[in-house]
Amino acid sequence: MAQMQVPDQMTAVVLDSYSGAEALRVEQRPVPKPGKDEVLVKVAASPINPSDLAFLDGEYGFKNPPPVVPGGEGSGTVVAVGPGMAGRYFLGKRVACLSQGKGGGTWAEYVVTSAMGGALPLHQSVSLEQGAMSIINPLTASAFLEIAKKGGHKAIVLTAAASSLGQMVNRLGRSEGVQVISVVRRDAQVEWLKEQGATIVLNSSEADFEQQLHDACHQAEAHLAFDAVAGPMTRQLLDALPERSKVIVYSCLSYEGPQAGADHFIFEGKAIDGFWLGPWINDMNLIQILMMWRRAQKLMSTDLRSEVRVRYPFEEAEQAVKDYLSQMTGGKVLLTPSQ
Repeated sequence: MAQMQVPDQMTAVVLDSYSGAEALRVEQRPVPKPGKDEVLVKVAASPINPSDLAFLDGEYGFKNPPPVVPGGEGSGTVVAVGPGMAGRYFLGKRVACLSQGKGGGTWAEYVVTSAMGGALPLHQSVSLEQGAMSIINPLTASAFLEIAKKGGHKAIVLTAAASSLGQMVNRLGRSEGVQVISVVRRDAQVEWLKEQGATIVLNSSEADFEQQLHDACHQAEAHLAFDAVAGPMTRQLLDALPERSKVIVYSCLSYEGPQAGADHFIFEGKAIDGFWLGPWINDMNLIQILMMWRRAQKLMSTDLRSEVRVRYPFEEAEQAVKDYLSQMTGGKVLLTPSQ
C-alpha cells in the first residue's frame, strides 16, 4: 500500500512547564517524520489517564525538556512508515498506540511511535474510540491477574478500585476466580461497585476502615495488594495483610512515598514491590505479547471495556484535564481532533 498524503502542520497540545493543566496550550507544529522501524499515526482519540496527570506535574518516570506534547496512549490509522521492514505491515491499518517517551505524545493530530511494540493492530470489532483506551488499563489489569495467578493467589486487594482500571480488575477477577477486595473513598463508589457485582468493597474514609481491611484480608487469605495511592495507604495495607504478604505499588495518587515500618519487613516477612507496565511487557517475548494482546482484544467489549464520560477537542485540553481531576471515576475523558 502506498503511503497516504500527510499535511506539513498539525494541531498539538503542548506542555510549557511541569506545573499541571495551567501550563497547557495548543499550537501548530510540524508533523513528525517516522524514522527507521517507526510509524506515523493519524490520531483518532486519546484518553486522559492518571499517568498523564503525573506527567503534567513532572512526577512520571521520565521528564523531557519542555515544551513537550503529553499523552501516553491513543488510537488512529497508520498513514506513513519509516525505513525498515517492521513498519510496512502497519501501513493503512487501525492501531492502538503508545508514545515513545521522547516528548512526542498522543495529544496531537499525528504521533510517531515504534513499529516494535508502540503500535498494536486493532481487531475489526474494536472501535477507534475503544482502541484509544485499549493498552494501558486493559493490559495493566491483565498483568495484575497474571501476577496473582502465577503466585497462586486466590484473593487480592486493590486500591482506587472505582477507577476504570479497578472496574476491569474486578470483572477479570470474577471471570478468573480471584476474589478482589476493593478499596474506595466514598459511599457512592461502594454502592456503584457492588451494583456491578463486586462483593467486598471498603470505604477508606470510614472510621473503622483499618479493622475492616484487616478482617477482610484475613478472612479471604489475601497476601497480595495492588496499591495506586501510596503514602499512608501502603502502611495500612501492610498492617492489614497476613504475614509474608506483598504490596505492589503501581501509582502514587497521594503524591507521597509509600509508608512502611521496619517491623513489616523484619518480623512479618512482608515486602513492597513496584509495577510499571512498560518494563513488564518488555520482559516478554514477541509471541507472549501478541497472545496477551489478542486475548485483550477479545475482552474489549466485556471485561476490559471502558466507558466514556465526556469528549473534548484538543483545543480544550486544559479544561478536559481539570474536568478529569474533578471526577476521576464514572468514565474516561477523551481528547479528539476537531475535524
